[in-house]
Amino acid sequence: MNQHDEKRGDLDLASGSSQELEVGDPFVNPGLHEHELRPTDVDPELEKRAERQVAGMFTLAAVLALGSGVAYLAIDRHAIFLNFNASNFAIGTCLGLALVLIGAGAIQWAKKLMGDHEIVEERHPARSSPEDRAVAVAEFETGAAESGFGRRKLIRNSLFGALGALGVPSVVLLGDLGPLPGNDLSRTVWRAGMRIVKDPTGEAIRPADIEIGTLVNAEPEVFFDEDMHMAHVEIQNAKAKAAVILVRMRPEEITPYGGRENWGIDGILCYSKICTHVGCPISLWEPDTHNLLCPCHQSTFDLANNGEVVFGPAARTLPQLPLALDDEGYIVATSDFREPVGPSYWERGGEEERA
Repeated sequence: MNQHDEKRGDLDLASGSSQELEVGDPFVNPGLHEHELRPTDVDPELEKRAERQVAGMFTLAAVLALGSGVAYLAIDRHAIFLNFNASNFAIGTCLGLALVLIGAGAIQWAKKLMGDHEIVEERHPARSSPEDRAVAVAEFETGAAESGFGRRKLIRNSLFGALGALGVPSVVLLGDLGPLPGNDLSRTVWRAGMRIVKDPTGEAIRPADIEIGTLVNAEPEVFFDEDMHMAHVEIQNAKAKAAVILVRMRPEEITPYGGRENWGIDGILCYSKICTHVGCPISLWEPDTHNLLCPCHQSTFDLANNGEVVFGPAARTLPQLPLALDDEGYIVATSDFREPVGPSYWERGGEEERA
């Protein structure tokens, strides 16, 4: 560099001008490493062994899938195993292991038998073109050929068997979708002559046991019957619908609907304990106003006036249970509720019209 060039460079720096310098890529593309053959690529015996392993996993998965269906049919639904429901435990274990084995077999197939040569795909726009679709189809066909899906019939057929067997439990488990509910939502366990007992003691109730202005939580006597043959879950579901309250007020304070004049006993009335809004249990009793308040959304029912709604989001009156006395002077129901208890459901309108 001569003196003239040095002065020119000094002028460029002084004037603040800049020039873009071309810098080479500091990282050299190493390319693909040398391809190494797997043991199954060079040893036919190892290849056959891997094929048998994969087929064995798929076959065992099929057996377990079928076993889940057998467990559903053969194991009593109330049986207990290790504090679990035995039927659910067996079905879940068989299906879970079947899915694990199908996944493990697919991984083993890919790692040891499918083509494993490395490829580089340059980044391209996200949009697809006819050429790209043609390439995709070609690559799919190449992959299918390299995987040996058509050539390795043992693996292919065992995979189809495992996947097909998984459909069997799905069909068998459809049995849990039935039976249809019928009219279970519109009726309870209350029957004519069934005693009303205190909750939770099961003590039968006489009119003298209830003072004016008091509320008693009660339920049907049948839940305390030792010979009752119902599963625990069924009992709890029945209790949820049959729970009632008994209240007592002065007879002259009661304004019954037509036909309900004999539903009470000397000022004692019985109503469902289940709110008609969303089904909360209610027992907040205001003796002075004869109102029953739901703690969930503050729906308020006037029990002296047939359980009519006086406040809140509830849309229907509280169902009332007709009462009588048996030969021993205990309070009993004369029938089931005349309308469905609890919140609304789709078919309720039609059922009330038929009633």
